[in-house]
This record gives sequence, C-alpha cells and structure tokens, in this order.
Amino acid sequence: MRVVRFSIPLMAVAMLAGCSNGQGGIDNQNTGLVLGSVAGGLVGNQFGKGSGNVAATVAGAVVGGIVGSQIGKNLDERDRRLAEEAEFDALERGQSGVSRQWRDPDTGHYGEVVPSRPYKRGVADCRDYTHTVYVDGRPQQMRGTACRGQDGTWQGVG
Repeated sequence: MRVVRFSIPLMAVAMLAGCSNGQGGIDNQNTGLVLGSVAGGLVGNQFGKGSGNVAATVAGAVVGGIVGSQIGKNLDERDRRLAEEAEFDALERGQSGVSRQWRDPDTGHYGEVVPSRPYKRGVADCRDYTHTVYVDGRPQQMRGTACRGQDGTWQGVG
C-alpha cells in the first residue's frame, strides 16, 4: 500500500513533466501545475485512511493541479501549497459562503477560497468555488467547479 500511496504523485510528475514553454524549458505556470499536483497529492494523502487514503491523494492531486496551473505564474512553492490546502479544505469541509483563508508571511501573498453549497450534477456531488489570491496587494480571482467522482476524488469540471 505504501508503494501505491507514493506512486500516484510520482505518476503525476511523470505525466506532467513534458509540459514546457515550447523552448525546452518549463515555465512557472507549468511548474505550478506539476508542483501543485504533487503537493496536492501529498496533502490529500494526509486525509484518507486505508483505501480512502488513495482516493484523498488523488483528490489532492486534482485540486492541486487546478490551483497550480492558474496561479503558478506569481506564487512560489510555499504560496501554492498554502493555497492548495485552503482549496482542498474548502471543497472537502467548507461551509457555503464562508471563506477559508491562507497567508504566507514570507512573501506577503494571501488569499481566500469561498465554496458554494454542494449540489448534484447527475449523481455527483459538486461545488462551485471562488479563489481570490492577492499578490502585491492586487487580487487575482479564479472561479471553478469541482465534482466528487464515484471513487471519492474531487475532479475539476469545465
């Protein structure tokens, strides 16, 4: 089971390692996607038990990838980790309309995630959310929707 637990984040790295800026390098946004997926997977890994541990790891990787790809241009690794933890927590346990805040005292970057109330899309439980990130005091707002798959993972939907 230990091998499976760590294989999922590593598979995410392997799949996303090919993301480049077209000139052979990986830019901050794609680095954010990779690091977001891995860090999200590791955060998610802390929440599940038994087979639920694997599901939580995958959920964290999905949510982390969403956050990482959108805000990777402006945030460092710790900022992204704090943002991912807040987003995962808001989707998993957050009350509708109540913000889950995060702050990195080293960079001064901060943000908040506000989930909507859960709703059904077919048989899936879904939540819309707004994630506002403040970089140098300027807000960058993202809106997203995530639905829980049959395996218990959160999956971003368009």
